[in-house]
Amino acid sequence: MKLRKLVALSLLTSLALIMFIIELRLPNLCPVAGVKLGLANIITVYCIYHFSACETGLLVLSRVILGSLFSGNMYSLMYSTAGAFACLFGMILIKRIIPEKYIWLCSIIGAVLHNTGQILVAVLVTRTFSVMSYYPILIFTGSLAGLFTGLCAKILISRADLNYFIRQ
Repeated sequence: MKLRKLVALSLLTSLALIMFIIELRLPNLCPVAGVKLGLANIITVYCIYHFSACETGLLVLSRVILGSLFSGNMYSLMYSTAGAFACLFGMILIKRIIPEKYIWLCSIIGAVLHNTGQILVAVLVTRTFSVMSYYPILIFTGSLAGLFTGLCAKILISRADLNYFIRQ
């Protein structure tokens, strides 16, 4: 990996972590457990279209591990990892079909997959299907959050010239 690309990925990981920490400090928008905006996913969606799958995977892994450490909640690492990688793998496949101008649609699908991964871990941890009652709420709110983060990523692409680091 070239130094410029490594610097770009490091900066994007830092931005994602900053967004994650800021979001932790915001009051919950919904009283349902697991519902949040997912601001750090703005960076993930951007990286899906501008970096390789391996590079984006490393960014996501770094963000999830460091985010769990920074938040002081290592128990959430299982949920975060399952959700983040379900989202990542799905978006890597979807980007082949959906062009970058519809990045918001890729983000919505990624958010639904993220919630699906988290619900599957919750079913395994609790050994009960009662947590599935949250699934419709998480799909709805996740779709809204995915739309928001996707539109933010689209604005980031149109306004930021991060390709300077990638081209070199």
